Amino acid sequence: MDILVCVKRVPTVGGLVQLTDDGQDVDTRMSGFTVSPHEECAVEEAVRLTERDGGAVTVLTLGPAAAADQLRDMLALGAHHGVLLETDGTEWGPIATAAAIAAAVTGFGPGAFPLILCGNEAADTGDFQVGIRIAAALGRPCVTGIKQIEVAASALRASREYRGGQEEFELPLPAVLGVREGLNLPRYPSLPGRLRAKRAEITVRRPERQPEGLRKELLRVPEQPRQQAEILGHGADAVPALLGVLAELKVLPRGSGGGPA
Repeated sequence: MDILVCVKRVPTVGGLVQLTDDGQDVDTRMSGFTVSPHEECAVEEAVRLTERDGGAVTVLTLGPAAAADQLRDMLALGAHHGVLLETDGTEWGPIATAAAIAAAVTGFGPGAFPLILCGNEAADTGDFQVGIRIAAALGRPCVTGIKQIEVAASALRASREYRGGQEEFELPLPAVLGVREGLNLPRYPSLPGRLRAKRAEITVRRPERQPEGLRKELLRVPEQPRQQAEILGHGADAVPALLGVLAELKVLPRGSGGGPA
């Protein structure tokens, strides 16, 4: 079975998120780029399924020319083909993105990619829409939040966690799934895999951006809870104050707060 995995180029942010001066984008001048953990797990699962049952894995992304680097990272993990829907680098919203991907899938011919995997949500913007919109455009069933997949000849079983329990779904193929981190443990790329990915040819297409009817006003970074530390003292001089704090927290028995019981 041929499987399509949709991935997104997202900033590698190890600290506080910084916005550009106009508040329209995340400032990525000091960061690298990667693929979100959800999508890494999607690629790993697709590779495992094709290793077991045969077929090929195609990874697809929509973004600037530099996004080919993220496709090669996924090819190094075992994917077979890479497709770049090249843009001018401006951010596309979920409506235009899903429309471009659905059109690309249709362009591969009837019945292409019986299974399409997407990350459950974008790691940078938190959008949950693209996979669902792709399914709607292609007329396919879709389930999100998936953490287990079993594929048979013409159907699949998928499950997800829900309120301490587990929900199971049976879907006919072709279908679209949104998967979450924890579905599996992605492998590390091997040296032969990296060399193969470096030489691999990336298919490049330039989709026409469809109007979305949406307009971004401003990005906002939520305020983080502030933490304060208080120095109780230095050396042995801090012991009475420490005992007092422990007594207030009821860690010590009453009467042990630094004074005589």
